[in-house]
Amino acid sequence: MKIALITGASRGLGRSMAKHLGSQGTDILLTYRERKDDADSLIKDLEALGRKAVAIQLDTGISDSFDSFVDTVRAALDSGWKRETFDILINNAGVGRHAAFKDTTEAQFDELMNIHLKGPFFLTQKLLPVLADGGRIINLSSGLTRLTYPGYAAYAAMKGGVEVMTRYLAKELGPRKITVNVLAPGAIETDFGGGAVRDNSDLNSMIASQTALGRVGLPDDIGGAVAMLVSEDAGWINGQRIEASGGQGL
Repeated sequence: MKIALITGASRGLGRSMAKHLGSQGTDILLTYRERKDDADSLIKDLEALGRKAVAIQLDTGISDSFDSFVDTVRAALDSGWKRETFDILINNAGVGRHAAFKDTTEAQFDELMNIHLKGPFFLTQKLLPVLADGGRIINLSSGLTRLTYPGYAAYAAMKGGVEVMTRYLAKELGPRKITVNVLAPGAIETDFGGGAVRDNSDLNSMIASQTALGRVGLPDDIGGAVAMLVSEDAGWINGQRIEASGGQGL
């Protein structure tokens, strides 16, 4: 039995990841920032699948909180599983911000950096002693590191950093047989970034017309991709950027 820690799992893509992994027999440590009610409902869904799950509050943009978070993770592993380690880390938590390059403020830039780049870097660092040898790390990037849409310069720059960080982690954690890959979703129908892709029919149709499979992605498209990447069959995939976009912008 494996245990996965998924940041930002109370809704959207993280919620789908948790359900897919839970349906395959993985127990879940999940984090939420504010929506405890969503986290609690996910726990019920996972328990209905016969899985054990624990929700822990975490703001991945506040690195000063990581030491206490790791202590909470250790305590949860001991009390819930009588274990000292977990097996899979998925750095999923994030926010979307849209602003033209000329209008992007330092506050917006710093928020995106803290949540999307600094947060995963130092959270992963702090969690390494609690991640089992032979484990898996999946970092989340974006199709916007390949495709260029005005208004996402800062966001995409952070995700580009995540992709480089992933390669270095794969190299440095190789001696522990920990694989590290980065998954880059295309446009997905969630409330991310204010839900524009989901709720703006013109935007949705435009993206669908630019996607080889003829539609915009759904959360389960990404949950399934993550489940595949952490499966035993994917153990030789390492240090790679895998885009799950349905062929957007080909």
